[in-house]
Amino acid sequence: MNASVTAYGFLAAAISCEVVGTALLQRSDQFSRLLPGVGTVLFYALSFYCLSHALKVLPLGIAYAIWSGVGIVVTALIGVALFRQSLDLPALAGIGLIIAGVVVINAFSRSSAH
Repeated sequence: MNASVTAYGFLAAAISCEVVGTALLQRSDQFSRLLPGVGTVLFYALSFYCLSHALKVLPLGIAYAIWSGVGIVVTALIGVALFRQSLDLPALAGIGLIIAGVVVINAFSRSSAH
């Protein structure tokens, strides 16, 4: 398997674990609930582990931009879907800009070439 495909697989796993960890953080009630609190720590640790493997191939700045950008967007959507939080127009515009930034990095930046 191609190293960059594997790196992006690890990056996707890192994003997924970070999003789950963040959702569990919301459920942990400031770490006063044991299982969501432990789950938060475990999923964040697994996220960083997967991110470290992605960094074997991907440049740090590019990997982190994708990890944080996609994580923000997915976490915001989970907030709406699971926690009944709302997003106003400026929040939606900001999320749109984040998505545009990730697309520009992947489509046009030579920095993302490996």
